[in-house]
Amino acid sequence: MKKLVYITIIILSMGMLQQCRVLNIKDKPEAKTMVVASRQVDCYGVGKQKCFLYKEEGEKAWQYLYQDIQGLKYEPGYEYILKVRQESIANPPADAPSIRYVLERIVSKEKKNSLID
Repeated sequence: MKKLVYITIIILSMGMLQQCRVLNIKDKPEAKTMVVASRQVDCYGVGKQKCFLYKEEGEKAWQYLYQDIQGLKYEPGYEYILKVRQESIANPPADAPSIRYVLERIVSKEKKNSLID
C-alpha cells in the first residue's frame, strides 16, 4: 500500500513539473509595432485617468491603452511609432492588466496633431 502511495505522489509531482515547463514556453514575450497618438485622452478604468490612444500596425481605429509603456518618456504633441514587447504578468490583481508593454525602441517620433476620430 505504501508503495502505491509513493508511486502516485511521484507521478503527480512529475505531472505538475511538466505543466510548469509548458507554461514557461507559452509565455514568450511577443514584439509588435504600434502608433501612439500625439495626445492622451480622458478614460475610465478603475477611476478617471489619462489613457494613450494607439493603433497596431495596419489598423485604422484608435484603441485605449489604460497603462504606461515601460521605458517611454512620452511628450504630448508627438506621434510615436514604437516597437514594444508584450509581457505576461504573473498573478495580476483582479482589476489590473494581465500584460505589460515594454519599449524596445522608438521607430519614429514626429511632431504632429494625430487625427483622432
